[in-house]
Amino acid sequence: MTTVTPQRTELLRAAWARLTEPTVVRRTLVSVLLAFVLVWAVLLAYIFITYKQTITNEPSMKKFGDALLMSLQDIADPTHAAAVMASTDKWTNIRRRQIGLAPGSWLYELNDASGQPIFISPDLRALTLPPFALESVGVITEARTVGTMYRIYTGDSARWHLRVIEPKRTDAAFLAYNARFILPYLLLSAPFVLLSVWLSVRNGLWPLQQLAARIAERSTDDLKPVGFDARHRELKPLEQSLDHLFNQLRIKVERERSFVQDAAHEIRTPLAVITAQAHVMARANSESERTQAQAHLEQAIERASHLAHQLLDLAAFDEAQRPVPREIDVAHWLRAALAQAVPRAMEKRIELSLDAPETLLARLDLMALESIVHNLVDNAVRYAGGAEGRKKLRGSAVAVALRIDGDRLHLTVRDDGPGIALIDQPRVFERFHRGSGSTERGSGLGLAIVLQAARSLGGEVRLGEGLEGRGVGFYVNFPLHD
Repeated sequence: MTTVTPQRTELLRAAWARLTEPTVVRRTLVSVLLAFVLVWAVLLAYIFITYKQTITNEPSMKKFGDALLMSLQDIADPTHAAAVMASTDKWTNIRRRQIGLAPGSWLYELNDASGQPIFISPDLRALTLPPFALESVGVITEARTVGTMYRIYTGDSARWHLRVIEPKRTDAAFLAYNARFILPYLLLSAPFVLLSVWLSVRNGLWPLQQLAARIAERSTDDLKPVGFDARHRELKPLEQSLDHLFNQLRIKVERERSFVQDAAHEIRTPLAVITAQAHVMARANSESERTQAQAHLEQAIERASHLAHQLLDLAAFDEAQRPVPREIDVAHWLRAALAQAVPRAMEKRIELSLDAPETLLARLDLMALESIVHNLVDNAVRYAGGAEGRKKLRGSAVAVALRIDGDRLHLTVRDDGPGIALIDQPRVFERFHRGSGSTERGSGLGLAIVLQAARSLGGEVRLGEGLEGRGVGFYVNFPLHD
């Protein structure tokens, strides 16, 4: 008794998986086989349609009957004529059986001019058919007897009256016969065609296999161009796409590496302050010293928390999958969001205004919109109320506007603060970049989050004019979902 070991079972499972694994070669060969079946069906349909047309016009049976009747014209002896008919009867039916047209035989009836029978096929004696009629001469008629339909040719000459009777083939019998007739030719040609296709596919896929091997040999951190000399025109787009993908991945990895380094550098400062102020609080000799250290500690904790939240926001917007958009009243939500910023704006003597319709329903990603509004308004309030803004007797202003133009939503946040220097404007949306003249505390991530959030919505953000020729404005627009 043969014992199947676990190793043998695993080998059999692997062999079966490899055998059933989809391959381009197998797919192509199956496609060719299906093409053979289609060709076979088309040929069969063509022959069937031609046969139907032939039956309608009746040229073949009529030609045969006319030719047979003409060959009997010069025969005057009834015995000789009967011998010719007997020979014809035997030969035609033997041939029919040879080519597979049985069951059913052609039957013959020959009478002389007076109507005396000269020859009658033996099988015809058992059938009851309509009698010979001159009005049927030259016309193919049909008659049913003993459950079988027969087609009858009637011919007439000076000496002889001839009838040729053929059992009428059904459509199913005709299709079965011709299907068997065509199939051997297709089967004979199939191995040669399949071999040619197999060799062609194997040869055609060889450069692709070389490209796959080249990529498989690369290390996990190798994002250089493939470096594959694609001589074939069809492979060049694939190589270019791979090089483009590797370039995008290389840029992303470098950006993320730089981001991690910058994040580590930024978070090191508040952590150091927390550590130092905690040490001061632990060793403070007076209540005032402890209170001051606590205030510094709370500021450092707030900064670290703010930085952590911004880093999490950036990471969330870098994810491929985003939340499903939902319908909200953007105008109502924006009024509520700005209401939270009013106390801070009043503290800095900043007039915060909103220009928006009473109701504006839209389907969008609320998290992305919230990040855009929070960071833009927070920056505007922070910088509009800066040192230069506090010197103005009338205070500062921040204007927020919301509108729909076609199928896009437009959000604008403008202020009349000190603005952004021309030298800093090209880098204003970079991570951890802060303006050269900035005196406000921050991480330099707010505008980077705005850019990522706008992109996640399929939109864009640009820098523009502020209020009254001063400050700066941020113009965001993105498409609305249906």
